[in-house]
Amino acid sequence: MPHAKTSYVCLPCRASYKQPYDPCDRPRQRICPRCAQPLIHAGSAFAPPRRRDTAAWRTLSVLLHVGIRFHKSCCGGPGYRPRTLSEVRERMTYARRSGEPFARALVRPEVP
Repeated sequence: MPHAKTSYVCLPCRASYKQPYDPCDRPRQRICPRCAQPLIHAGSAFAPPRRRDTAAWRTLSVLLHVGIRFHKSCCGGPGYRPRTLSEVRERMTYARRSGEPFARALVRPEVP
């Protein structure tokens, strides 16, 4: 049976590639076929934005650099992820004020 595929993202090229997932015992560096930069593992439930949607790619860049990935959970999808830069700013402001880690604040469905 073939291995499940998962998404890898190149932020400079704004491209996403589905590739077989490597188990933990033999991870390897994935390289973008366009620019030869390392790819970032985004997860199996990742849906890429359109290439010309710069705001969505900037939002995605923030999420991936903080360590948030798009993995399937037992109930379906990866849960809440902000889609706009204003949602990201709102949650980052909340994280700074409350002392909550950025990664946890960014996946909150609502900011108190």
